[in-house]
Amino acid sequence: MSDLTGFLDSLRGKRILGLNPPVRDFAFFDLWAKPLGLLYILDRLRDQGNAVSLVDCVHEAKGQPKTFGRWAPRRYEIKKPEPYKNIPRRYWHFGLNREELESRLQSLPRPDVILVTSSMTYWYPGVFWCLGVIHDSMPSVPILLGGAYPVLCPEHALKSGADYVQTVPMPLPPSMPAMDLYGSLSYGVALTSTGCPGGCSYCASRILWPEFRMRDIHDVLNEISMQVGLGAEDIAFYDDALLADKERRFLPLCAALRERFPGVRFHTPNGMHVREIDEECALALFETGFSTIRLSLEGTDPVSFKAGEEKANPQEYAEAVANLRKAGFSSEQIETYVLIGLPGQKIQSIAETIRFVQSLEGRAKIAQYSPIPGTKLFHGLLPRHPELAREPLLQNNTVFAPFVSGYVTPEDLQSLKDLARYPR
Repeated sequence: MSDLTGFLDSLRGKRILGLNPPVRDFAFFDLWAKPLGLLYILDRLRDQGNAVSLVDCVHEAKGQPKTFGRWAPRRYEIKKPEPYKNIPRRYWHFGLNREELESRLQSLPRPDVILVTSSMTYWYPGVFWCLGVIHDSMPSVPILLGGAYPVLCPEHALKSGADYVQTVPMPLPPSMPAMDLYGSLSYGVALTSTGCPGGCSYCASRILWPEFRMRDIHDVLNEISMQVGLGAEDIAFYDDALLADKERRFLPLCAALRERFPGVRFHTPNGMHVREIDEECALALFETGFSTIRLSLEGTDPVSFKAGEEKANPQEYAEAVANLRKAGFSSEQIETYVLIGLPGQKIQSIAETIRFVQSLEGRAKIAQYSPIPGTKLFHGLLPRHPELAREPLLQNNTVFAPFVSGYVTPEDLQSLKDLARYPR
């Protein structure tokens, strides 16, 4: 089944469990990660008269506390999958182990339906592992798999063992995310729009959200209010285009945030479009309490500029940084994504971009390119790397550039990371 929207809308009086799987990868960083799509669906299903519950395998495996309400999830080392056998890095399971997950499943009333979400295509091993545990614990309960992975890799996801797979994008339900299922929150997440008006050749936003849609500001404020009421002191905005149409949407939102939530810290883990950060916008960000600023630059060379749909040239970036500094942000608060591993990129050009960011007292944050199915760049890579379509593990940003593509050597990559971390 490719479109499960009608099936979900028909559910009434059922017990429904939502499940966010563990992550299996070389590294995992909690950038205020929550399974937002699943939480919206669970709230909608609750409104339809169903009893809903949640098991978040990442959130429930809290380890060491980090900054701004985040935690490092517990991890244990596992055997690397066959495609990674020659990668000289340790491979981890981040989240609940089998015994813990089985115990959580047994502690809940037996569900009638289980909804399993997913995100990165190359995190499917955690999804498959999770489905196996569910099948062993509750063999007769139907499992629905949704999220970004089955939309981007439908043929692969159909082999997952799920009873139903959502392989087409599902629109955001007109509801609030069921954050109360966590009990209390150390941080919250917000979404003022879905999709993106841009069309970067490496980005899957238009595949997952074919239309750019802006949400009603009052709905966003109510969602933030609910999460602050659950204890959140930090809110991360997960928009792909937070500043689009900022005069009509973002600036009024900032004014309302300042009035209603003084003392709450706000964050932008997805890079913001620097063209939109004029003096007024920068001041609004600062006065509203945005503590973590991430900017999208990608690179100053022609290859990066073209891949990013020419959304940020060096002059516009320099003006944005100057406006943010004038508003009161420190250089430590302003981080800039510099993309590494794009086809055709030169190592020297990437190094020049990093130095350019540092020359403006900014902090360069390395973002390794991940080839995402359905994007323009992915299609361009297939003649040379047809294995990318067969094995999503090779789409891993840790693996592709230095170990699959040959565009960047591991030594070059480490040198660039060192340059970003230790300016010289």
